[in-house]
Amino acid sequence: MADMRTFGEAVAVWAAGGPGDCARELAVQLPVRAVVLLEGLSDAAAVDALAASRGRNLAAEGVCVLSMGGAMSVGRFARLLGPTGLGLRLTGLCDEAERPYYARALERADTAQPEFFVCAADLEDELIRALGVTRVAELVRAEGDQRALRTFLRQPAQQDRTSQQQLRRFLGTKKGRKIHYGRVLVEALDPDRTPAPLDDLLTSL
Repeated sequence: MADMRTFGEAVAVWAAGGPGDCARELAVQLPVRAVVLLEGLSDAAAVDALAASRGRNLAAEGVCVLSMGGAMSVGRFARLLGPTGLGLRLTGLCDEAERPYYARALERADTAQPEFFVCAADLEDELIRALGVTRVAELVRAEGDQRALRTFLRQPAQQDRTSQQQLRRFLGTKKGRKIHYGRVLVEALDPDRTPAPLDDLLTSL
């Protein structure tokens, strides 16, 4: 049975230069009404976790949370999925450095009143600031990564960084770690401490 993940996979094939027939058919069949364009899987994990914590099933609402595999792909995805393609509503979450890519891509796709949400540095930085360094370190211990963190913190390159910067770097040092902690950090948030870009994104949907 087709689901939103199948649609996302079909879109990825299309964006890579493959046929778009499957994506077109699934968009109607499911149906899909909106797509959240995200740089990577860790961002998608965080958005899905926040939605679940609030009792929402975005797929059932017709929303595809889509990892593009890099912010510079946003133009291609926006062209295929927005008004010039499937005609779906587009939004997204990006880092400050990626703001120009998103703004330009949505404008070129003829998206009316482009709406996307920007993290000050990146989503991990937003989540660490929201939770606090002490709480994030507690979560790292609870997830069994304390030894890895200690080893990481002994590296000379980390000595001049703040605790927040160290934790942010640590989350990206092992494949899959950012994805895992994207969910873990969001699930640990107090409802009133959700970073504004993430909260605003979900509210907009």
